[in-house]
Amino acid sequence: MGFLSVIRRWALRDKMPIREIARRTGLSRNTIRKYLREGAVEPKYKTPKRPSKLDPYADRLSAWLLIQTRKSRKERRTVKQMHADLVKLGYDGSYERVAAFARAWRDDRHRAEQTSGRGTFVPLVFQPGEAFQFDWSEDWANIGGERVKLQVAHVKLSHSRAFLVRAYPLQTHEMLFDAHWHAFRVFGGVPGRGIYDNMKTAVDRVGKGKQRDINARFKAMASHYVFEPEFCNPAAGWEKGQVEKNVQDARNRMWQVMPVFADLAELNQWLEERCITLWVETPHKGLPGSIADVWEAEKPMLMALPPAFDGFIEHSKRVAPTCLITFERNRYSVPASFANRRISLHVYPERLVVVAEGKTVCEHPRIIDRSHRKPGKVIYDWRHYLAVIQRKPGALRNGAPFTEMPDAFRQLQDHMLRKEGGDREMVDILSLVLQHNEEDVLCAVELALDAGVPTKTHVLNLLHRLIDRRPTDHPEVDPPDALALQTTPEANVDRYDNLRQTGEKRHAS
Repeated sequence: MGFLSVIRRWALRDKMPIREIARRTGLSRNTIRKYLREGAVEPKYKTPKRPSKLDPYADRLSAWLLIQTRKSRKERRTVKQMHADLVKLGYDGSYERVAAFARAWRDDRHRAEQTSGRGTFVPLVFQPGEAFQFDWSEDWANIGGERVKLQVAHVKLSHSRAFLVRAYPLQTHEMLFDAHWHAFRVFGGVPGRGIYDNMKTAVDRVGKGKQRDINARFKAMASHYVFEPEFCNPAAGWEKGQVEKNVQDARNRMWQVMPVFADLAELNQWLEERCITLWVETPHKGLPGSIADVWEAEKPMLMALPPAFDGFIEHSKRVAPTCLITFERNRYSVPASFANRRISLHVYPERLVVVAEGKTVCEHPRIIDRSHRKPGKVIYDWRHYLAVIQRKPGALRNGAPFTEMPDAFRQLQDHMLRKEGGDREMVDILSLVLQHNEEDVLCAVELALDAGVPTKTHVLNLLHRLIDRRPTDHPEVDPPDALALQTTPEANVDRYDNLRQTGEKRHAS
């Protein structure tokens, strides 16, 4: 290139004769004239096209290579196998020529895809209230002094680009439904279309093209909120590029600067407030104003928010003889009347609801522990075992569920079990919560303990006074000494027999 530059400078700027340039450079005058006539800045050497033994088989080999791209990696044939097949067809060239042809073919195909296929994109424009995009990500947060891995739901309006980020322990159906409800609540309505990837909680099977077998519960949720789900092509995340970018932005603007939280509810409250703050601070770029300004204009175009979808997942469980059911390595108690029977367990993100015979039987807070090193927990409700201890009062002394009773019941139990028949009386007192308000029974027990008379009779007396709304805190009376008893009365019924008959006169019998 430098040599050609010298020749051009001598000829065009210094007006040096071609004969002199040829003498100085050693090139022929015809060569120098050719360079000047073509205006060449750098030398180019044309490779002559030489015939190859592979030319008659080029089309067939290209077809084979195209077929292999449509197969999975495990089913594809190697270039050596293709060379062996060409040899059977009459090709007598080398394997290296076939391998070079395959490499050139793949390079041309990759270049074409980058030009007109996946390497180029069309800018998208969404109308107000038209669509939203959804995606999951994994992030870490400090909750209760422990670093916890969380599954994070990202929901973003395609027009205004308003977004909500919400954290969950798992990527399950009930978490997905809960994320949609909170997003629509914050957005103030429901768009007409939702754009998703092919996540397992929404798609049971991916068919050809846009054919999808949608999960029944997901379809029920979409029907409840009246929006049309749309799924991207496999491995085509750019089809929902807004929410994909939101995943990256959230890590820088939220997760790397967040404080320590006491629990997951406090974290989600902070995330919601932080998202709304970022709406105000972030310009929309595509439209004038901030994200919050465009969202205010889009909000009237959203469909009015319906009631929350009852987003539970149902499991059929058999209650053990110990009145326990097992879910996610933890065990939960069920009323004893359903022991050895099947019940329906409705799983929500934060609670478990036991349903039987069309009615809600009981509820428990859901425990999610992702560590498999720790043993599962047992969650008792002592009220569920009252029917059992009525038949087996001796089980009250060491019954595991009754260690979680209120302190007043525990103190009364300590007094009762010291005397004979106390376990039966304690069972009768605990069984009062089945017919009366538990707070009233507990208050009666506390009053009996304060009065120093922890007996069944006294507790029943106090309970009836509380139910009848009679005062139980009577003023203390200091009787005079003249009214003090000199002789304590005795329980003697002999004098009543004397009244019945004295001498020959007969009295009332």
